[in-house]
Amino acid sequence: MLSLIKVKPLLANRVHVWHVNFGKQSDNISFFLNLLSDNEKEKASKFRFKKDQNQFIISRGALRILSAAYLDMNAKEIEFKYGEYGKPEFDFNSDLKFNVSHSGNLGAIGFVKSFDIGIDVEKIKNDFDVLEIVSNYFSELEIETLKKLPKEMHTEYFYRCWTRKESFIKAKSLGLTFPLDSFSVCINSDKKTELLETKWDIKEKNLWKLFTFSLKENYIGAVSIKGNIKSINYYNFTLAENQN
Repeated sequence: MLSLIKVKPLLANRVHVWHVNFGKQSDNISFFLNLLSDNEKEKASKFRFKKDQNQFIISRGALRILSAAYLDMNAKEIEFKYGEYGKPEFDFNSDLKFNVSHSGNLGAIGFVKSFDIGIDVEKIKNDFDVLEIVSNYFSELEIETLKKLPKEMHTEYFYRCWTRKESFIKAKSLGLTFPLDSFSVCINSDKKTELLETKWDIKEKNLWKLFTFSLKENYIGAVSIKGNIKSINYYNFTLAENQN
């Protein structure tokens, strides 16, 4: 199988984040489906709504295509296994690590060498009580910081915090039952996104790098990596014209 997409070399201490627009890839559903394993096809068939099914197929197909490009493998031959909380990883030895997230009509896939990685993307909504959610799930430090901000900024900064926390939990392969108030992230700065405290180990916060990114208007994402990352490169997922 010819390479379906071109990727630049993934250097040590670098992260590649790929943006996947589900709407733009909808015409390629059959092609993506053909790349999936029998187990993935069965999982796709169980989605109640067609939109969710298509997003799973595109997301998993894109993951296979990108992984194959980085690993110089056939996309169909890549095998995955799943952790206790469902986090996928390669079912073979490789220093290439990845994580996947999607929300609304966009997906994001992050790749890094050797380090644990978690990624989260969210479509920004305004149909909920920010302070109620924050009071139930965020740490005291995060709650205090958010309450000091003007009300019109609450939603934006909530999502900054939420995506950073979710990406961290995913990087650590923890389930959603892990208490979100047991650690704190920086809320009100894009220039210095960081893990502020980890109550179970005061030193662990020094091991992580957090980054916030914007996919498009009304979307926000974050990446957490356990390692000394120098930079992140962002790419749009577009298939080569000869994929069929």
